[in-house]
This record gives sequence, structure tokens and C-alpha cells, in this order.
Amino acid sequence: MKLSCCAYSFRDYLQSGKKTLEQFIRDCAAMGLDGVELTAYYFPTTDEAYLRNLKRFIFLQGLDIAGTAVGNSFCQPDPDARRQQIDLVRKWVDISAVLGAPVLRVFPGSAPQGHAEAEAVEWTVEALRECGAYGRDRGVMIALENHGGITATAEQTINLIRKTGDEWVGANLDFGNFSQAPYEEIAMVAPYAVTTHAKTHLHRLGGKEEVDYHRVAAIMQEAGYKGYISIEYEEAEDPAVAVPRFVQTLKAAFEPRG
Repeated sequence: MKLSCCAYSFRDYLQSGKKTLEQFIRDCAAMGLDGVELTAYYFPTTDEAYLRNLKRFIFLQGLDIAGTAVGNSFCQPDPDARRQQIDLVRKWVDISAVLGAPVLRVFPGSAPQGHAEAEAVEWTVEALRECGAYGRDRGVMIALENHGGITATAEQTINLIRKTGDEWVGANLDFGNFSQAPYEEIAMVAPYAVTTHAKTHLHRLGGKEEVDYHRVAAIMQEAGYKGYISIEYEEAEDPAVAVPRFVQTLKAAFEPRG
């Protein structure tokens, strides 16, 4: 398995202008990472010339683009609003294809007030099928994150992926987002994972605790996962201090064992 870092981990730096996307990428190379996940929110432009130059820059830093990530919600009762969300994802599939990113993280959303979860599931499955077909034609997988709402549990997440029924749609398995039985749920979703997010902590019902990455590593290895472990840092400590330390934690947990 390989390590990358989500640009979202340095969101305060990137949003404030204290770091550029390129500076974040240099930092990832300096930390000895293998790749970067580029979050949609922090691109100064999506002009194709910029994207090509960014791809070249990342390559020259010795890094892969582990994936991209967009913020969306398919759980829109209004068909026009839902179409806008699908079109947003399609736009980022195109951007991902220019960058050479193999996978795009998407969100499902939550069932709106007054609407049953079954409705939200059908809207999301329909959207995922369209986005999966669009991604297939451009060589970009769609990765559905377990992110609360209609993917709050492993069962819900797996149900959506199975209902979609497209090999180009898998899971972005976030190790910190299950709260009922976190490690059991991680093990359930692991066979569907095409990319991951690694938080330092999880919020089990009843409290917050550090993720046991030796346990997670064993689960992912058992599932045959060979993709990226992408750091998504969300704690209060300065990521410039905390993320390099977390890199060492993950390297120790995921290093091959004889």
C-alpha cells in the first residue's frame, strides 16, 4: 500500500493563501509520500493549460496523483438541482482525466426532510450509474465515500454500490467515519474500496478515540487492498506539525511484515 495526503488536510493554509497547491505538493514530497489527493476546493483555476502544468509539476516532484475529490450531494428532490450535482461530478471527471487521476471521490448526501431514505437511495444510484458510465469512458473511477447521511453505516454504503452495479463505482473508505462498530464496518466495506481516507481519530458512539492503524492495516491486507492510504487530517493541531508525525504512524502500521 502507498501513502498520500489530501489537500483538505491543509485546508486552512490553502483557503487563507498561506500555501498554494504547489507548495502543498512540495510538502508532500518532502514528507516522503507517494502521492497527493487533490481536493476540488483548492484549485485556483481549472483551465486545461493549468491542469497540464500541474500534472507535470507533480510528476517532477516524484509523486502520483492518487485521486481527486469533489464536494457534491446527489440527494436533491428537485431533478434540476440533481442534474446540477451530476454535471458537477462529470466536470470533475473531465478534470481528473486531464490530470491522469485514476479516481474521483464523491459524496452521496442525506435524505432531505420530508423524503424517505429509499427515495434518496434511488436518486443516488441513478446518479452514480450515470457518473460511473461517464468515468468509464474517460478512465476515471468513481469512489463513494462513507460520509454520514445515506452512507452512515457499512450496510448503507455497500447497498448503494451493489445497487449501482458498475465496476467503475467503488468505495472511498474513510476509516474515521463509522461510529457504530467501526472496525467491523471497515472490514465489511474493505472489499469494495478503491481508495481510502485515513483520519487520526474516529467517533465511536460514546466518545472519540484514536484509530488503531495496526488493526486497520490487517483488515485492508486481508481484503487484498493495494491502493492508496490518503491522509485526511481534521484535528486542531497545526497540520504542518501533525501530518508528518502521522505519516510515520501510518508507515509503521502498514509496512510489510514477513
